[in-house]
Amino acid sequence: MPSTPSTPVTPDTERSVGSPITRFGLGTAAVGRPGYITLGRDVDLPVERTVEALRGRTHALLDAAYAAGVRYFDAARSYGRAEEFLAEWLTSRPEAAADVTVGSKWGYTYTAGWRVSGVPAHEVKEHSTAVFDRQIRETRTLLGRHLNVYLVHSVTPDSPALTDPALHARLAGLAAEGVRVGLSTSGPEQARAIRAALEVTVDGRPLFAAVQSTWNLLEPSAAPALAEAHAAGWLVVVKEAMANGRLAGRNATGPDTAALRSAAMRAGGSCDALALAAAAAQPWADIVLSGAASPEQLASNLTAADLPVTPGILAGLAPLAEPAETYWRTRAALPWA
Repeated sequence: MPSTPSTPVTPDTERSVGSPITRFGLGTAAVGRPGYITLGRDVDLPVERTVEALRGRTHALLDAAYAAGVRYFDAARSYGRAEEFLAEWLTSRPEAAADVTVGSKWGYTYTAGWRVSGVPAHEVKEHSTAVFDRQIRETRTLLGRHLNVYLVHSVTPDSPALTDPALHARLAGLAAEGVRVGLSTSGPEQARAIRAALEVTVDGRPLFAAVQSTWNLLEPSAAPALAEAHAAGWLVVVKEAMANGRLAGRNATGPDTAALRSAAMRAGGSCDALALAAAAAQPWADIVLSGAASPEQLASNLTAADLPVTPGILAGLAPLAEPAETYWRTRAALPWA
């Protein structure tokens, strides 16, 4: 499979124009389905959020990301038709398909029926062997040999993904086929879930080899556990580095984000780029995902690759951090729109 970054470089490392942006990836949560919790979707997406409209937007983003040097693309079974859109793009771009790493996730089932409102639940989580068996078939049908990384979606400390031997055996079988098996995490106990996953073994060998976790300037609590995962040789992917849009310039307008606005001005960049660059500056972070919903947003996000982030800047941004419980309560209250 295409190689994944093993020796992180800081965003201020000199990069030649046109070279791959190996520290940044593109996530498709915001464009694979009509509803999500990113702030500002009313202006980010086409007015008519039809399947065809979002297929076109997804393909345009993938084209722009690949042209800019991005080589990691992320989807999930619960992201509506994101795997389908990504699979179509890979089929139509064989030269790109041979050059990228593709990650996806299982464990949530999309239940919104391509609706934004009037939906009891947009997705339903279940980490059972039955769901794994169904969703790996669905993912393989779409992504086939392109699947490189497969994560249990949104693992918390009480997830059976950490304790079920039958599920572990299935995941070990997938790993034996050459897929990097791991987990994504969410909630205020991300660190506890990561550390529990580090202890999971099958036949005396570590099962998991990748993690995708939320880390951002508002919610940095998982950092020590992510450093441990990186030291163990795991691929570490950062999601939600912009806190579902809370750190985008148009939303970072209150006194609680004044430090971000000031630092971005001093660094000569945008708030979104600085938020992403701060994540990429963490020595344990291999890939930081952009969740851009438009090519314009993506272009702004990717300026993070050339934005200098000094220890002084990071220290000045540290007071932005919220208690983990506060952050996740706020996130849970964000509307699907």
